[in-house]
Amino acid sequence: MRLPERLLTLLASVLAAASLHAGGSGLNVIVVVNQNSTNSVRLGSDYCEQRGVPPRNVLRMTGWTGGAIIWSRAEFETRLRNPLLAMLSDRGLTNQADLVLLSMDIPYRILDPDQSQNSTTSALFYGFKHDVAPPLTCLPSCCSLPDSSSNSYAFSEMPLREAPPDTAPTNSFLAMMLTASNLATADLILSRGVASDSSFPTQTIYLERTGDPARSVRYVEFDNAILASRVRGNNSLVWTNSSSTSFTSSLGLLTGLANLTLPANAFVRGAIGDSLTSYAGRIFENSGQTSLLAFLNAGAAGSYGAVVEPCNYTQKFPDPLDYFYQARGFCLAEAYYQSLRNPYQGLMAGEPLSAPFARRGTGDWSSLTNGTILAGPAALSPVFSAGATNLPLGRVDLFVDGSFLQTLTNLPPSAGNALSVTLNGFTVNYTVPTNATVASAVAGLAAALNAETNFTGVQAWPVGDRIELQALDVAGPGSNVTLSADSAIGSADRLTTWLVPARPTFLDATATGYLGVLAAYAPAVGDWLQLVFTKTNGAEVVIGVTNLTAGTTIGTLTRNLFNSVNANPALLAADGVLATDVGDLTETNCANNIAAQFTINARSAGGPASRIQVAFTASTNLLALPFGTNAIQDNINDLRPRNHLYASSGSFSLPVSSLLDTTQLADGYHQLTAVAYEGTSVRTQTPVSRTVRIQNTALTAAFAALLAGTNATLEMPLKFSVAASATNISRIELFSTGGSVGVVSNHSAAVFTAPSAMLGLGLHPFYALVTDTSGSGYQTQTAWIRLVPAFKLSISGTPLKLSWAAIPGQSYDVLATTNPATGFQPVASVLATNALAQWTVSAPGGAAAFYRVQLSP
Repeated sequence: MRLPERLLTLLASVLAAASLHAGGSGLNVIVVVNQNSTNSVRLGSDYCEQRGVPPRNVLRMTGWTGGAIIWSRAEFETRLRNPLLAMLSDRGLTNQADLVLLSMDIPYRILDPDQSQNSTTSALFYGFKHDVAPPLTCLPSCCSLPDSSSNSYAFSEMPLREAPPDTAPTNSFLAMMLTASNLATADLILSRGVASDSSFPTQTIYLERTGDPARSVRYVEFDNAILASRVRGNNSLVWTNSSSTSFTSSLGLLTGLANLTLPANAFVRGAIGDSLTSYAGRIFENSGQTSLLAFLNAGAAGSYGAVVEPCNYTQKFPDPLDYFYQARGFCLAEAYYQSLRNPYQGLMAGEPLSAPFARRGTGDWSSLTNGTILAGPAALSPVFSAGATNLPLGRVDLFVDGSFLQTLTNLPPSAGNALSVTLNGFTVNYTVPTNATVASAVAGLAAALNAETNFTGVQAWPVGDRIELQALDVAGPGSNVTLSADSAIGSADRLTTWLVPARPTFLDATATGYLGVLAAYAPAVGDWLQLVFTKTNGAEVVIGVTNLTAGTTIGTLTRNLFNSVNANPALLAADGVLATDVGDLTETNCANNIAAQFTINARSAGGPASRIQVAFTASTNLLALPFGTNAIQDNINDLRPRNHLYASSGSFSLPVSSLLDTTQLADGYHQLTAVAYEGTSVRTQTPVSRTVRIQNTALTAAFAALLAGTNATLEMPLKFSVAASATNISRIELFSTGGSVGVVSNHSAAVFTAPSAMLGLGLHPFYALVTDTSGSGYQTQTAWIRLVPAFKLSISGTPLKLSWAAIPGQSYDVLATTNPATGFQPVASVLATNALAQWTVSAPGGAAAFYRVQLSP
């Protein structure tokens, strides 16, 4: 037997929405809706439809009527966190759910009795974090950086399951809030995020150092992200010194401004954008600063902002490496959380599954077709192929009706596989040990490479499935450092471990070297500060300042030295230095000016120019740091020529042969989804689905929606009939979005009226599970019904026109008759192109005419 063609077509369209996701898909998302908000419920339904979220992955948050801004920690725990954990346990989703989507009209700020404040998304990610004492007594406690707020998942380049934050008290979730000032805008953010998948955009990403120095502190992270991206052949990241935000059609903007204006078309689909400022996360409050919603409204898929004053710790804001992670194929939620060391005060907003650079494979179910009848041990033979020659497939899982059932095959690194890396002609060999993962093999290979640094002149850092390689000689060109790698079967029975270099030679850095200097304590008359510069040609330049006035602050004396550096003719040429970013280490409301600092920058980019030597000294009453003589290389890792090695496991062609014990499932209709995972840390998913019928007993049941077509309004009674083939029935249960919506006991037939108002507008599945007294069950086929708003007709104009409120993209049938007693007949079909549909009435004859409009089936 086969499912009706109409149902198969509708089911296929829903499943197609989940055809590709990096590091997660709708199968791994929990959608939380506020049941007291029709907009939240509707947006949640839209998300489930567009992202293929199984109906049992929806949590209806009940009892919350306190608004969308702030709640207490107790309210957060009672209304959201505890019900979420209980739901995952009850439905067997604890080991499947990695992402949580908060569907608008849910508070974004949590207030603890001790006045600590966290974002709701961060508390779901790794628990609520309390403020500690700030570094200066004049600062508020929210300007602290608690050890417990550190996120070990950050910069791991690992799947969340393999590297959850070690400060999380329970499950960790990549939580994001999808919200806006209205439902239409939130839906637009969603549709843009979905459309971004595998779009492989090439537009520019702007890393902006603005004229606001306090909010532009992330500039020290720019060079690392730019170089990492360029090593991969991605030149889209651009450093710009500007306060302008007039960019259009960009792939990202990282800036630092309290207030800004963005063009309506600032971003292409999949873009990430945010600004380092105090209150960008207070999205529905009048904070006096531009909120993160400005980025989402301008087309970005995701943004971030603080919900409480964070002070300008770079650790509390996204590192520009989020763009590097995104370009690797990670989804937006993964890229953002990996770029944040201390996210506890920040709201993560947008479409979490957006993955513009995810590269999926292909798959098929071989002989298994929709409607196939299975019984007993059933052979499953899906076949997958990798999407690229450097992205093997490492594992295949089987999901039944959206829930994980079993792993069909797994190809980790094979013990005995032989890896070799050749640097500058020197070869380092490594044998994959027993029970290795990709990450552990990478760590072992990096250790082997570092054991030979004296010969290769290269240092290795393991980062998830990647090894970052840096040439230690900053003066030598990267093109002189060669790299090759090889993978061989070795003593194993098959080759499943792969090693690929990013490029054949190292890439030169374009960063400019810098050195931070600090002077402390109150100067007396006669105290002095001195800088001695030794240029790369050996020339020495000495600059000093002496305090001649009582009461001079250390800030004033340091600024005098700062100005002298920039005024010295011997340091103005390309082989000289430039002093920048002078400032006191106090806040305006702090009484004591205890220290001052500035940055010394090479005037030329690249490693060679950074070899200028600097000696900073002071009189005995003062402190001058750093001690000794130092090169202008605080950012030494950004100055060295660089390359990457990427490791993976699996096979590029992956046929699967496995058995499914169908007796462990209820008879009836089930959706089987085989999901192949990319064998890298990115884990891009390639799913293929089939709907089958299992029949191991004589029990069957008939299921029917008692309405014409597949659309209904909330006001219509939505009824379903269920009739079992046997009389010994103990239970019939109706299921829809979010779980059970009705139960009848000890009857072999039932008619259910679905709670349309609770389900809300959107597309919903309906099916029944029939259980007999022996415990055998039968799951009926699924009927998909779209609940739409009711509409009223009006007629006016010359010529006469019928008008009604419509859903864009929805088809409507116009019916007419001259005698209502004889029934109505279709006379036209109208496809709505906007929120108001119209149909011109045909020229009337002599008799009166009556019209009716209904949703097309």
